[in-house]
Amino acid sequence: MTEQQSSRSEYWKTNLRIIAWCMALWALVSMVFGILLVQPLNAIEIGGYKLGFWFAQQGSIYVFIGIIFFYAWRMNKLDRQYDVYED
Repeated sequence: MTEQQSSRSEYWKTNLRIIAWCMALWALVSMVFGILLVQPLNAIEIGGYKLGFWFAQQGSIYVFIGIIFFYAWRMNKLDRQYDVYED
């Protein structure tokens, strides 16, 4: 394998690892907190709203938007590291 192919392979491995972590976080927040653990989380109230309800209705959306910004920031950093960025 040439140096360029090795670099591309490492770039995509790192990219897929970032995607996997983002998807795992999204699944944790949306499915586990919003559906599976809704009853225990409803015992906690923030601003008059039950936490389980908040995660199911708004929290998972906010986390998803945060994941989008994190992914864009991290990919820009990765692109510069592997010299594949576009200005």
